[in-house]
Amino acid sequence: MSTLLLNTLTGKTSAGSIVVTGEGGSTTTNLQQGVAKCWADYSGAGTTYNDSFNTSSATDNGTGDYAIGIGNDMSSTNFSVAANCLNTTDQNTDCYVHGQTASAITVRVRVGDSGSDADKPVYITAHGDLA
Repeated sequence: MSTLLLNTLTGKTSAGSIVVTGEGGSTTTNLQQGVAKCWADYSGAGTTYNDSFNTSSATDNGTGDYAIGIGNDMSSTNFSVAANCLNTTDQNTDCYVHGQTASAITVRVRVGDSGSDADKPVYITAHGDLA
């Protein structure tokens, strides 16, 4: 068994870009492009994260309406966000991104057939290029 210990990985032709060969050797992935640039496990009320990466703040804009601040901004508003929420009841739950800037993602949560706003834990992940 071997152990590789290092503090920095740097690409040979481009300092921030490392290509990883996939299973079977037929495909490659750019490591820099493939990792999440921001993620959060937000409690669903107040300004508390259960855990997060590259986030700067959490804002409770009202029942079921949250803004997740991005610590190191994205390069533009053109990035991918996945959002999900935890619902421990048997009601229908809709969790969706309703706005994004280079520095923040806003999420709404609605519960029940009538679509009432509700405070629920929210999980977001963002992929794209950092500024």
